[in-house]
Amino acid sequence: MDSILLVEDEYALRMTLGDRLRQEGYVVDCATDGDEGFTKATQLPFDLIILDIMLPRRDGLDVCRGIRESGVITPVLMLTARGRTADKVTGLKIGADDYVTKPFKVPELLARIEALLRRAPTRPSAPSAVYEFGQVRVDVRGTEVVRDGRPVDLSAREFQLLRFFLENEGATLTREDLLTRVWGYSASTFTRTVDVHVAGLRQKLEDDPRQPRFFLTVQGLGYKFKK
Repeated sequence: MDSILLVEDEYALRMTLGDRLRQEGYVVDCATDGDEGFTKATQLPFDLIILDIMLPRRDGLDVCRGIRESGVITPVLMLTARGRTADKVTGLKIGADDYVTKPFKVPELLARIEALLRRAPTRPSAPSAVYEFGQVRVDVRGTEVVRDGRPVDLSAREFQLLRFFLENEGATLTREDLLTRVWGYSASTFTRTVDVHVAGLRQKLEDDPRQPRFFLTVQGLGYKFKK
């Protein structure tokens, strides 16, 4: 299952495109500004990075340059505004692999994504990220979860949520934190989807989902993962 980092500050486009990519079977993580995009791109393994040029805090060209200077070879597909030819040329010179001009048609973008992934059939080398708790083993890079020696079938969103818990072990995470960082939703969005997905993880990974050992409720605040 290929994973994509979508770095886009425009909420509507981030939501629409992110949902469509997930429907196509990709695991999607999002960043809303250049700083967050650079951090995720250089610290987490992805198969493809979709990078908008016009970003707050740090523009996409600078992020792309920084990614390449850090030694990350993950394919980068840049999103550029119509008519900004100079940005396209600069992006390609500093290491972007392709670009799509806004506004774009989704089928064209999907075709570009598939072409880039075909050119890079193996995941770029990155530090191994393997977590273990109880009888569960999670290979983040390989997107594999095993419990008691048997594969566990998680949805893409459940896997993203699990990874976020693992990477933030011991931290109390509010529902708003999780909605924003895992779903990419506005923190003001009212939904019980976080509770439903946490319950799903407990059902699949806890010995007793009714008395969880790892995925803990912090009363009045949110959740915490603890080994």
